[in-house]
Amino acid sequence: MSEVMFNGVLPALVTPFREGAVDEAAFTALVERQIGGGVHGLVPVGTTGETSTLSHDEHRRVVELCVKTAAGRVPVIAGAGSNATAEAIELARHAKAVGADAALIVTPYYNRPSQEGLYAHYAAINEAVQIPVLVYNVPARTSVDISNATLARLSRLPNIVGIKDATGDMVRASEQRLLCGPDWVMLSGDDPTALGYIAHGGHGCISVTSNVAPDLCAAFYNAALAGDGKTALYWQDRLVRLHRALFSDASPAPTKFALAHLGLCREDVRLPIAPASEASRQTVLEALREAGVI
Repeated sequence: MSEVMFNGVLPALVTPFREGAVDEAAFTALVERQIGGGVHGLVPVGTTGETSTLSHDEHRRVVELCVKTAAGRVPVIAGAGSNATAEAIELARHAKAVGADAALIVTPYYNRPSQEGLYAHYAAINEAVQIPVLVYNVPARTSVDISNATLARLSRLPNIVGIKDATGDMVRASEQRLLCGPDWVMLSGDDPTALGYIAHGGHGCISVTSNVAPDLCAAFYNAALAGDGKTALYWQDRLVRLHRALFSDASPAPTKFALAHLGLCREDVRLPIAPASEASRQTVLEALREAGVI
C-alpha cells in the first residue's frame, strides 16, 4: 500500500453539549481518550459533530479546541463544508489559521449542483486556501453524487488530496484509485464496509464507531492496513453489530447515548435530532456488550 497523507482510523468526533452549550471539558476528554486509544487522526465538526446546528462561533471554537488538545500528536482534519462556496472558503481559512492539518469539505447540499458546479466549487477552494482538502461524498445526505470523472479532474489540483467516501460502493473505490493515482487519499465514511474499502485500495476510515471504541477500531485498522486479514476479520466480526447499532436512530443520537452510558459525556443532541429511542438504546447496549465495550 502506498504512503499517503492520512490513513488508519480517524474518529468523526461528536460535539458534546451541556445545558445547550458546547461542553468543552467533555470534548477535550473525548479527544484525549481517542488519542490514548491509538487513533490515527481526528475529525471535528463533521456530520457526527452536529455541525449543521452549531453556530459559526461554536464551529470555530470546536476546531480550535481539537487542534489545541491534539497538540500535534495526531493530524486534525477539520470539517469546513457549506453549500455556499464563499462560506466553505471562510471555514477552510479558519481551519488553516488555527493549525488544522486539512479540511473536510462536503459536496454542497440542497443546491444540487452539476458536475461542473461541483468541480468549480472545489477548484475555488483550492485557489483560495493553501490547505489540503478532502472531498466528502455522502449522496444519501446531500442529494448530489460527485463522479469519479470529476474527482479525477480535482485530483490534479495541488490542494485537493483525497476523499471521504460514504457511498459504500466498492467498485467505485477501485475505479477511483486507478483514475486519481497512488497519492490520492481514500478514506471510507462507512464503518460497516470499511474492510472491503481497504481491500479495494482504501487507506482508512473517518469513523463514527471510534467515538465509542477507539482502541478496538485502532486495532482493526492496524491489522487491515498491515495486510493481516485474519485479525482484521476478527475485529470486523466483533464490531459490525456496533457499527449498525450506532445508526439505529438518527445519528449521532445513538452514539451519544453510548458515550453517556460509558460516563463520557451527556447524551444531549440538538433539534431536529431527537434523543435515541428506547428500541435504539437497547440495540446499542446489546452491541456494546457483544463488542466487549461494556
